[in-house]
Amino acid sequence: MDAAVAHEHGSAILEEISRAVIVEEDVLRTILTGVMADGHVLLEDVPGTGKTLTARSFATVLGLSFNRIQFTPDLLPADVTGTNVFDEGAGEFEFSEGPLFANVVLADEINRASPKTQAALLEAMEEGQVTVDGETFPLPEPFFVIATQNPVERGEGTFPLPEAQKDRFLVKSSIGYPDEAGELELLDRRSARETSAPTVSRRLDPEDVRRLRRAPERVRVSDDVKQYVVDVVRGTREDPRVDVGVSPRGCQRLFEVARARAAVAGRAYVTPDDVGDVAHPVLDHRLVLTADATVNDVERATVVDDLLEEVHVPTVERKPAR
Repeated sequence: MDAAVAHEHGSAILEEISRAVIVEEDVLRTILTGVMADGHVLLEDVPGTGKTLTARSFATVLGLSFNRIQFTPDLLPADVTGTNVFDEGAGEFEFSEGPLFANVVLADEINRASPKTQAALLEAMEEGQVTVDGETFPLPEPFFVIATQNPVERGEGTFPLPEAQKDRFLVKSSIGYPDEAGELELLDRRSARETSAPTVSRRLDPEDVRRLRRAPERVRVSDDVKQYVVDVVRGTREDPRVDVGVSPRGCQRLFEVARARAAVAGRAYVTPDDVGDVAHPVLDHRLVLTADATVNDVERATVVDDLLEEVHVPTVERKPAR
């Protein structure tokens, strides 16, 4: 699948999902870009902004299976991955799949789960498999996690995601409140239908999604743009406000998401603007600020903004797709 076809599919996906959810198109595009770049998405927002509906709508439109896991402090790893159950008739143990065995998994309020249960997701997110009692079971293909967390509730009963876990999320975004016109449209849509939840239609199937995820591999990236990606990432490690900068894995992720963003736009090449557009969703959550920066209320987004201002932006010739 080339960039033009990927753009056509992407536009149809965004249009269909927009029929059900009132969310900024750039947020939906960021989620779609994460899906195309073969990664996982973290949504941080207060309750009631449409995170669950957005995740379910993506699964439906993409023609993929969907499971929702409500994370709670007492949730065990086996409740997520599955466990071996003894079959009395056969006289042996059989593996009973957990809710992770779906194409799209909504990890709702992930920061309410204990660190042990959160760690159960690491192998699934990184390797596309789970291991139970020494035996490995592959997860469905494609597989991606859309996790949500509530930034307001950070006290008792919540467990902040460790840095290793956050690094597994390709992009992080926030849906935010709709504007006044959007909120009025929500009421108009609700009054015009009989059911409480809006619905969307399937536009793709699993094979289409697999082909869509291969489209960024055909997008060209010039040496100057590659250098730009490296310079931005290395800048995070040298900033005095940052204790731990973006890892080499994060550098690769920025490269991959920039290619996916170009494919969503229907271009067969990456521009510096693509890198800038995805810098915040890819980099912000990977930064660990110093104690002084935290005390002074420095925002991670401010650090990335400053880097994008300081790092030399290359001039790339816009070549037509072949």
